[in-house]
Amino acid sequence: MEEEDTRDYHEPCSQCSDVNWGLTDEGTFYCRSCHNVIDRTREVLTGDAISNARVQSVSRGLTKRSKFDKGLEWYICEGFQFILQKQAEALQSLGVSSQMKDEVLCNLWTNYLQKSELAYCDKPSKDARHDGLPLSSDTDNEVNTDLDIIRLLGLSSSASDTDVASESSIGETSSLGKRSDTSDWSGSVDGGSYLRNRKGHLTLSMPVTLAFCYLALLWLRESITLSDLLRLVMDGHIPYLNAYKDFPEEMKVYGTDFKIFHAESWPVYEDVHKKMQSLATYLELPRFPDIAEDSFLHPNILCMKYLMEANLPDDMHNWTCRVVKKIGIGEADFLTLQPGNKSVRKVKYDIIAVAVVVVVLKILFLLDDQFEWQLSKHAEERNKNNQEGCPVFDIRKWYMVVKKAMDLEQKKLEEERVKYLWKCEQPRFQSASEKSVVLKKRQMVTVLQRQFRSLSGTMEPTEKKKPSSFQFHWTEENLERPCFHGHSLDGILRQTDHVLTTLNKDYWLCAMELCKEKECGHLAHYEESDFPHSYQFVLSLFSFILRVQPSVIHEEVCAIEHRLFYSQLHKKSRISKGKKGRKSKRPEASLAFENSREKTAVSDTAPAVDLVLPINTSTESRGLNRDILSSTSLYT
Repeated sequence: MEEEDTRDYHEPCSQCSDVNWGLTDEGTFYCRSCHNVIDRTREVLTGDAISNARVQSVSRGLTKRSKFDKGLEWYICEGFQFILQKQAEALQSLGVSSQMKDEVLCNLWTNYLQKSELAYCDKPSKDARHDGLPLSSDTDNEVNTDLDIIRLLGLSSSASDTDVASESSIGETSSLGKRSDTSDWSGSVDGGSYLRNRKGHLTLSMPVTLAFCYLALLWLRESITLSDLLRLVMDGHIPYLNAYKDFPEEMKVYGTDFKIFHAESWPVYEDVHKKMQSLATYLELPRFPDIAEDSFLHPNILCMKYLMEANLPDDMHNWTCRVVKKIGIGEADFLTLQPGNKSVRKVKYDIIAVAVVVVVLKILFLLDDQFEWQLSKHAEERNKNNQEGCPVFDIRKWYMVVKKAMDLEQKKLEEERVKYLWKCEQPRFQSASEKSVVLKKRQMVTVLQRQFRSLSGTMEPTEKKKPSSFQFHWTEENLERPCFHGHSLDGILRQTDHVLTTLNKDYWLCAMELCKEKECGHLAHYEESDFPHSYQFVLSLFSFILRVQPSVIHEEVCAIEHRLFYSQLHKKSRISKGKKGRKSKRPEASLAFENSREKTAVSDTAPAVDLVLPINTSTESRGLNRDILSSTSLYT
């Protein structure tokens, strides 16, 4: 029957040039080779009074226009679907595998629509449109057809942006086909009701779109961490702020739609991470692919990346690997995401790698505002006496170089943030009567801005720079920003029986006891006045690199310290319990930093962990991980 209806149509497909037409359930023609859908419909002969009258079976698309020229009917979930598509395309342009959009992200999105009963179900629920929460235990509803999946994310190159999701089961019920009340006037069909009824942790929002993207990146084990993803968003390489400005012309955005799609702040690391975890659990995803030692997300690889970023010696990488191995955070069972398994800790790959680097810095230099400067004087004397050999790492010189570079980058970043326009250049209409007035004001603003630039001599905004894996670039040739990667740690290590140990024998803990995360919400708390300045600077450096708060890194440092010194802490707690009436004191140490002295409270000290390294393995290990890092990095 299908062949009889299509045999008289011999026009080649505009996409693949094949003549292989089929019919959809709605009666429209589509190409069996590339799934290109055209506007031609099946002709059906009827027995009405007018003979040979043609009755066309029109597809369930967004074809109905309403008054005020508000475009075609569309739903809020379709708007987020379009944004997801653009975000995936932006990531693919940076080198992410094409599987992210066509396979992984598409399956995640269709699974979400089905479980939340927004689409791909017998009868879409009106309440589920706003909650994003499961309303039934039936999760075995099958997706209609493979063609629907392709059209859902607009993956067919022939489908225009206006046809996205036109063939899905969105909007099947007549009750949802009516526009919202005039009091909640919007361009979308369900904008007003969505804004009134949205609730729940997984309601569709701009941060949730980033959670979808990060889940797809994590499944593919791509070399983009969550902090990298958020930095790309803040730098404008991934659509986020005012993403609705790129909506197709037929998807008019008015009134309450702006409140839904307009992001008024930058995404927060912890918020997106929690949404990602909740989304993975809600979708009942299986165990993710294992993160092995050669994966970019493994702590050994990430530690090497952040050592290079912070301009620290490569020899420190052996010590970070030792810490990772001793506390067991490099195992696949610890690193791999297992949705629904509450006993497994939610790993923040970039945060935990940076925390390991901070712990190693404390092991080697103590960072108490005294011991590291003594080592610095010793290193300076050795470098004066040894002009030809490999220089010894001088932490004071490193501090001066990195501090100056970080201040410059922070100043540039603040200037860019001040200049950024949070409001979309596209005019916002709260009602149809305001359209002409708003357009006129927008035109006047544009003219005034152009005239001000010409009078002040300000250049037009230049194109965005290509994103890079590193924010700091260190070279030996640059005398103002010298590179410390090749410096040795001989000044702070000593050789004993063919092994290297640290001169430092002490270690101060950031927190003697961890808070209960379920009750407090955090494992530890960070107050700058409670810690040495050296430690504060290291946290501020890595917080700038990751674009997170120092307290987030400090919390992970405390967790690693308690895993590393568990036996000493456990023994100390048993002794303190045996001595009744005695309270453990938190000593105050007199700390010095750059010729200034002040008293700062730090936690109790603990003996340095036994981390010894064979002398003959440093160069080989460093070179191996550098090769892995360079081969897995995506954008330059």
